[in-house]
Amino acid sequence: MTTPENEPVTSPVDHAAAVAAETARFVTTVRAADPATPVPTCPGWTLSDLVRHTGSVQRWFTVLLRQKLQEPPRSRDVELNLPPTPDGYPAWLAEAAAQAGAEFASADLDAPMWAWGADQHARFWVRRMLFETLVHRVDADLALGLDPDIDPVLAADGVSEFLTNLPFAAGFAPGTAALRGADRTIRFTRTDGDGDWLVRLRPDGFGLVGLDREAREAAASADASVRGTAADLLLLLYGRLDRSADRFEVRGDDELLAHWTTNSAF
Repeated sequence: MTTPENEPVTSPVDHAAAVAAETARFVTTVRAADPATPVPTCPGWTLSDLVRHTGSVQRWFTVLLRQKLQEPPRSRDVELNLPPTPDGYPAWLAEAAAQAGAEFASADLDAPMWAWGADQHARFWVRRMLFETLVHRVDADLALGLDPDIDPVLAADGVSEFLTNLPFAAGFAPGTAALRGADRTIRFTRTDGDGDWLVRLRPDGFGLVGLDREAREAAASADASVRGTAADLLLLLYGRLDRSADRFEVRGDDELLAHWTTNSAF
């Protein structure tokens, strides 16, 4: 797996296969559920809103890949072919994933391509689609009172993907403009396998720091740190868990962590 500069290398993930698997789990979860069920982790949304959003994103990303854009798109309009009623949405979501899978199979995912994040290759969109789908599958689980199960390898890759791309997300995550500091550091450490991420807030911006020997020494004295499983760290970064949960070990400057949480909403 190719990773952008400073991104920790996690275990290899077949992102295309994972999109198909996560979508299938999502479809299974919502197929027999009431589409009007509220989704507490996405305030104001119902399950039908959640499925419609995920399927729409998958279709849009598939169009971007098909067009092999080399500059930002001028429009996000895409033909959705929505079913007339929400009870048809699960099958429609499955169809979106099938269309995406066909595009993944035929495209050169290592080809240069415009992307809003760090990795300017077609593969960026496959990886991004995976975590859009996975996190919203978890939203559906939580809405239905299910205990979400997340593969720890996928979760660790998702933590890397989130932290690598967040500095580029100001266009739709305006709070990130406030993630500044006088060389302040936050460390996220995985407790169920390899995974250690150090974020540095500078006066001019923020981003991941590659953990070479010097950075590891800095990480040992990070201003704030959070330890948890890969899955829990992923849900923390996406705002699905609070750092006060007893599943985390939190140390250091809590105001800095609060500042991060407030302004890193994706």
